[in-house]
Amino acid sequence: MVPVIALVGRPNVGKSTLFNRLTKSRDALVAEIAGLTRDRKYGEGKVGDHPFIVIDTGGISGQEEGIDSAMAGQSFQAIQEADIVFFLVDVGAGITAGDRMIADHLRRNGKAAYLIANKIDGKNPDIVLGEFFELGMGEPLPIAAAHNRGISALIDYVMDELIEEEKVEQEETGYYYEEGEEEVHHEELDIKGIKIAVVGRPNVGKSTLVNRFLGEERVVVYDEAGTTRDSIYIPYERHGQEYTLIDTAGVRRRKNISEAAEKFSIIKTLQAIQDCNVCILVLDARTGIVEQDLHMLSFVLNSGRALVIAINKWDGMDADDKQRVKDEIDRRFDFLTFADMHFISALHGTGVGHLYESVDQAYESAMAKWQTNMLTRILEDAVAGHQPPILRGRRPKLRYAHQGGSNPPRIIVHGTMVNELPEDYRRYLANTFRRVLNISGTPIRFEFRQGDNPFSEKKKEVRHSSKRRAQAVERTDNKRRIKRDKARKQLKKSYRKPGG
Repeated sequence: MVPVIALVGRPNVGKSTLFNRLTKSRDALVAEIAGLTRDRKYGEGKVGDHPFIVIDTGGISGQEEGIDSAMAGQSFQAIQEADIVFFLVDVGAGITAGDRMIADHLRRNGKAAYLIANKIDGKNPDIVLGEFFELGMGEPLPIAAAHNRGISALIDYVMDELIEEEKVEQEETGYYYEEGEEEVHHEELDIKGIKIAVVGRPNVGKSTLVNRFLGEERVVVYDEAGTTRDSIYIPYERHGQEYTLIDTAGVRRRKNISEAAEKFSIIKTLQAIQDCNVCILVLDARTGIVEQDLHMLSFVLNSGRALVIAINKWDGMDADDKQRVKDEIDRRFDFLTFADMHFISALHGTGVGHLYESVDQAYESAMAKWQTNMLTRILEDAVAGHQPPILRGRRPKLRYAHQGGSNPPRIIVHGTMVNELPEDYRRYLANTFRRVLNISGTPIRFEFRQGDNPFSEKKKEVRHSSKRRAQAVERTDNKRRIKRDKARKQLKKSYRKPGG
């Protein structure tokens, strides 16, 4: 089966940099900031025909308090899940109390661990590696993750040992993998199914909702804005349906963003919205709808993603406050007629299960396929019920419609003068298609294409031939005029008087 490798160590020793090198991606945030990574982040790598899973974790210092304690809990849980542990140390900083604590924990749990000495660039390995033998983790393996030095040798060395162990296990148990079986296990770990991005302002309960969906403390939850800094992709299955949850960082107003790490977190959030199928926009019922909620909603709609709105922290509110929130939603979200809204409590699980019904319906609508003849019949019925207005003395003609894409559904209408159709008639068409096709939870994109005049080239040919004919007539007239003038001259000569 596919081995799982966990990257552990103190804060800022290069775990996320090594994660990006092993997965050949830029999925993990990297910055010169201690404690940037807070949740477990999973990625896939491959050496030859041998895949592996990598888990990036937050730093462990041994003196965690508050949110750092929750981060350390995520790291220790990753150690339990992993088959192999890459224990990273910083050769520039030397051995610290945190390094000793992590080494003791790995020995007590009996985990297969490799001591990785990072940031070896510019240093003599024979001199700087000697002190790390004190940790009792075997010979340190030197690398420079930031400069991609020693990474290939490291993973080749580890994978060679794993392959040898697998062969020994096969000989002892008598069981051998069938051809392609390892690939099947690998595919099961791919991100697939319905991708759901949980987005919203900081501290509205996004991570709490993700943990409630999964039924475990998968991501760090803490009563502090900005706890989540990276976009965490979490594949899972529910009732036979595959999902991938994306927990994202909260997006604040631009003027409140000061840290560079938070700016990159926001970029990751916006990328997650582009990458998902359905967005769950989480709002805080206690604070009501603020301008930043509308900005986030605008980005989701402009991205064309399916949308479900979850109003969180609904528990404990009195009837007057609940009615005030509902009135505000009706007033400010009156244009969101296609999106389902749910009043939930992520902390207690109230109403969370009903979100799946809306997510499934929104995904089905966003990915639906329709035949051209069906869309054309709907277009014809819509035009018969309400014809386009007359423009400049002519009425636009809508000839046929076909589907141009999914997520969001894109319908292309062909005809004449369609680029001049007024906005209210376009909305009428969109509402008609949405009602007939039973589309819910996703916006529809309409594209109007105006066909070229099929007789335009013939007209050019006609004009060209007419010009040639006119020129021929003119030449004939000139010849006749010359001949007539010549005959007149001859006639005058014949009537000339004798002796004149």
